[in-house]
Amino acid sequence: MENNNEKKWHRLEVFFEFLIFGIVVGVVEDLIAVEVVADVPITWHVVGIIVLIAIPFAMIGEILVDRIDFVEIFRKIFRKDKQQ
Repeated sequence: MENNNEKKWHRLEVFFEFLIFGIVVGVVEDLIAVEVVADVPITWHVVGIIVLIAIPFAMIGEILVDRIDFVEIFRKIFRKDKQQ
């Protein structure tokens, strides 16, 4: 039972680590986009809006990455290519 709880906590820790990293990267990339494209000064209000936009996308990204085993999908694709 204890080992199962440790695995759950470890997965939760990894999820939050990547979620925070995804939010930070999303905010930085959006700030760069706003600076390059828009003629808007970067204020705390703009940063707040960008953070609010980045959080759901980071969560969706982490949920997809956590649920979908991309390595297994690529293995199946490459196995099919080698068999043909």
